[in-house]
Amino acid sequence: MKTVLIRPNYKSHIVTPPLGIGYLAAYLKRDGIEVKIIDGLKNKLTKEQILRDVFIEKPDVVGITCLTAFYNEAIVLSNLIKNSNIRTIIGGVHPTFLPYSTLIDSQADFVICGEGEIALTKLIKNNFNNYGIRGVYSIKDLKSDDDIIEKAEIIPELDEIPFPDWEQMNPNLYSKAPHGAIAKNFPIGVITTTRGCPYRCIFCASPKFYNGIIRYRSPENVVKEIIYLIDNYGVKEIHFEDDNLTFKKEHIEKICNLIIQSGRSISWACPNGVRADRVDVNLIRLMMKSGCYYFAYGIESADPGILKNIKKDVCIETIKRSIEIAEKEGISCQGFFIFGLPGETSETIKKTINFSKKIKLSRAQFLILDIVPGSELWYTLEGKFNPNWNKDSFREPEWIPEGLTKEQLIKAQVRAFRSFYFRLPVLFKLLKLIRPRQIGVLLQRLKEYRILK
Repeated sequence: MKTVLIRPNYKSHIVTPPLGIGYLAAYLKRDGIEVKIIDGLKNKLTKEQILRDVFIEKPDVVGITCLTAFYNEAIVLSNLIKNSNIRTIIGGVHPTFLPYSTLIDSQADFVICGEGEIALTKLIKNNFNNYGIRGVYSIKDLKSDDDIIEKAEIIPELDEIPFPDWEQMNPNLYSKAPHGAIAKNFPIGVITTTRGCPYRCIFCASPKFYNGIIRYRSPENVVKEIIYLIDNYGVKEIHFEDDNLTFKKEHIEKICNLIIQSGRSISWACPNGVRADRVDVNLIRLMMKSGCYYFAYGIESADPGILKNIKKDVCIETIKRSIEIAEKEGISCQGFFIFGLPGETSETIKKTINFSKKIKLSRAQFLILDIVPGSELWYTLEGKFNPNWNKDSFREPEWIPEGLTKEQLIKAQVRAFRSFYFRLPVLFKLLKLIRPRQIGVLLQRLKEYRILK
């Protein structure tokens, strides 16, 4: 059996290795299944070029990863492949929560709901008969998206999953467009040490996708992968993309200590965010000693009422105090903010922008709310908005809080970026970090967020 796994090309200012299909490829290979990864985003491939590469491989099955941000691209690609009489499977967070409509739109033979390693392996080995395989559905198995679906079987012990297929995702071959925009060193290795998050933020699909449970790789396994990336690909920086890297203090402490004991010099960062209430001065110092220089905080809003509405379970003072400690110790901090959350008003937007400039942030990211399938908001706002798969993700609202307009939210995002970054101390600090080869990518990002016209 030969399998092709595809990440479609789509509009994104972040271009990093696709860990999801990297893990799938490695797991399938271990079971003796031949796998080819086609990364449309990295290689800037048109759908016709991807189809050409699929024909060259002559696979028995094609798997397409799908997030809401590139649902349309995945659907178009699936139809092209299926119409070429090639068996097609589609998986990812979006299909997990909208399996029926995904199957209808994509014409795919199967959708995989949940984590795919076990389900996809079983499906291939069972000659594409999904009977008795958890989380795998064809169109004949479903009548609507409201059907109660069972997610795929998970692997409780993450150490049992081999490292992602780095041979097919060589970090040296990715453009200088990392998560967080600016990095200290290249090439970058992208790693997750956990799956899941125990928190319940209503704008996020992770709680429902992972059932509110967090699973861990052992620190030894994590550091073994870091050393593998250094030795085999010359990686000089690690980006941890966990939903909640610092949730269990002893887990991150052990990782830091093992990095130090390895004697390897590596810079690392947490661009996906850490929680303000899960780091303290001693942990920050240990993180820095092991090579950490930057992490992001998911702040979302400066308004306590909005934080309560979205079940953030952290207060503004805790966020402010944590950032002050981190900056004082030498960690560069970024804040993530979301405009358009329940309870948002012109006044709360103004409060958030002012807050972002008062606290000691080196960087800030201002996003417009996306309502993603699987999030609590997706269900509580049902019937109050029309999902728009064509929208400019994180830059165009589809649901508008009462009292605001679409234009106000878009202008607020532009105003926030300009107000934050068009300050000499912030600009000088960033200019020191920018590498010449990143300039083109950064200019493109500035245009996409309307900061530059």
